[in-house]
Order: sequence, then C-alpha cells, then structure tokens
Amino acid sequence: MSEQAVENPLLDRYECRACGYVYEPTKGDEKHDIAPGTPFAELPLTWRCPVCSAKKNAFTNVGPAGKASGFQENLGYGFGVNNLTPTQKSILIFGGLALAVLFFLSLYGLQ
Repeated sequence: MSEQAVENPLLDRYECRACGYVYEPTKGDEKHDIAPGTPFAELPLTWRCPVCSAKKNAFTNVGPAGKASGFQENLGYGFGVNNLTPTQKSILIFGGLALAVLFFLSLYGLQ
C-alpha cells in the first residue's frame, strides 16, 4: 500500500470558466473585502467574479497552487515535463519561443 500526501482542499484554487480569473484562498479578494485565508467554500452565495461578475457556480476547482497539472497517474510519463507546474510550463514554452526568435534575428547578421 502506498502512502500519498493528503492535500488540503481548503487551499484549492478555483478558476472562472467565463474569464479565467483564479480565486486563490491565500490572497482572498480585495475588491469584495474577502480576507486572505478564506476558502472558496466559505465565500458568500452572493459573491461574484471580480473580473466578469460571473456567479460562484461558474468556477471550477483547479487544485492547489504549484501542483503539476493533469491526472496523477499520468505525471510519470514523457520526458519529465508532465511534472512541471503550469508556471514552469509557461516559462519553458515562451522561453523557447523567445530563443527561437533571437536565433532567427541573428541570421540577419550573417553576410
């Protein structure tokens, strides 16, 4: 039997399906005077998305911050990129694109 770390669902972030805003319990919501540390489940029913005013039921659980995205059983496949967090994946993708643009622009220096 394998032991897995028990995650705290109170720290899970929730993303608005309408605009992409992510509610993070550790930050709260300054616009609606929601104190940091308030879990999504404890938000009032009248709470709305601070960006697009979508209702609370328009949000979906995206898990805790810093957790690798995807199904847990699939994280071991590939070249290791499945274990990267969404932020790390963005840095890898956009860093690669920036490097490709720099290489392309350096070709103009060849004569």
